Amino acid sequence: MWMYLGLLAALFLGLHNLCKKHAVQGNEVFPVLLGTITSGFLILLPFFIGSVYFPEGTKELGFYITRIPWETHGFIFIKSMIMAASWILAYQALKHLPLTIVTPIRSAGPFFTFIGAILIYNETPKFLQWIGFFLIIFSVMLYSKIGKQEGIHFKRNKWIYAIIAATFLGAASGLYDKFLIQSLTLNPQTLQFWFCWYTILILLVILSITWFPYKEKRKAFKWRWTIVAVGVLLQAADYFYFKALQDPEALIMLLSAIKRSQLIIAVVIGGLVFKEQNKRKKLVPLTGILVGIFLILYS
Repeated sequence: MWMYLGLLAALFLGLHNLCKKHAVQGNEVFPVLLGTITSGFLILLPFFIGSVYFPEGTKELGFYITRIPWETHGFIFIKSMIMAASWILAYQALKHLPLTIVTPIRSAGPFFTFIGAILIYNETPKFLQWIGFFLIIFSVMLYSKIGKQEGIHFKRNKWIYAIIAATFLGAASGLYDKFLIQSLTLNPQTLQFWFCWYTILILLVILSITWFPYKEKRKAFKWRWTIVAVGVLLQAADYFYFKALQDPEALIMLLSAIKRSQLIIAVVIGGLVFKEQNKRKKLVPLTGILVGIFLILYS
């Protein structure tokens, strides 16, 4: 069952990436990010209020947000800091790079998760899983050659390093999620609500220095409906992902790989919508990534 929940998370993540590309085009990154997280928070806020005043009804719906100790709040705040840094780097890179270059680099995230799952959680990989992961990394290297044809030189472009760092932090957050869900026994909606709250606080501090004081930047900001869509789709994806992690048999290395099936939406549909270059050539390494994912699932 947890694998199907992972596929649902991948579906919403693919749609989320398409909306995110539209939201950041020609826009300030930090206020867009704040708008998406706030939108997701507002979706969860009625459940928090219901959990306080109508606990029985909220429990029946399956969206009860539990009370947690301050120590657990601290652990969630650490996740918020990790993901805030990852998103800031990823949004900046997405603003300056084609979606069909950014998304496959992000697909290397399962490799970092794979190593962490072995070292931290003692998850045991099989032979085909090794082949699948190295096939994914090789396919990402092919993307670097295609990127040069679009004037994107991987060694000299700072946004490439930004998206790599964002990918590493995202993988670290994924490993941390297993600790939060399984070791601290947090339910998905409780983790999502407080994670959004602390991330909003972090972003408000950043914006108070980099955006709010500057009138020109505030005027340049363009509100788009996709900002709300990004927040809603992200919460849907996270909910199914965390529900999958609640299963004690769920392997974080496989869940991370399953989520990469979002590439089908992001690369194929994204390439058509945003008219990006070399779409046919990018299908070759995309196929390699999908074969790698298949090997992991098949094994």
